[in-house]
Amino acid sequence: MPSNVPTLAELMDGCTRSAVHLEMRDHYGVAAEADDFRAWLETGHLDTDPGSPDWAPWVDLVSRTVARGVEVRRARIVSEPVSDYIRYEHASTGVNVHAGELVRWLPRRHASDIALPGNDFWLFDDRIIRWGHFSGDGGLVGHEVTEDPAAVKLCVEAFDAVWDRAIPHKQYEIH
Repeated sequence: MPSNVPTLAELMDGCTRSAVHLEMRDHYGVAAEADDFRAWLETGHLDTDPGSPDWAPWVDLVSRTVARGVEVRRARIVSEPVSDYIRYEHASTGVNVHAGELVRWLPRRHASDIALPGNDFWLFDDRIIRWGHFSGDGGLVGHEVTEDPAAVKLCVEAFDAVWDRAIPHKQYEIH
């Protein structure tokens, strides 16, 4: 993976119109979440305080991005019945919404005829893609950035198709 990939914060701070994120995995094994996820599985307790040390940097980033007039949207394609990880993610999504993100969920069975890229991505101003690469067990392997017009076109079309079909967070019921 290239080592000169801009951070998510740098890309968010540089965008002017839109930042969209498409998530397509049913489990993420991101090291920073491991303890929180394990505790949630064992106790049902979850940190949903936007001001907590774990959430505050994200809430600040999204809030200041939205305050500049940038629309921040996140769509998640999920298998049903959902995995424990998706239950965990759904339970904490209120913090994303509080920060200013618009979040929608699409049951995977409704995505069968959508051309999707092979990896999760962030797309900034319909111009810059930041791919997220994950291992088979969901661990983050790295990121890659591209402005390739064909890849951008695929991501724009994929995200728009998913967004149009997806269910707003407040209406999506876990199955």
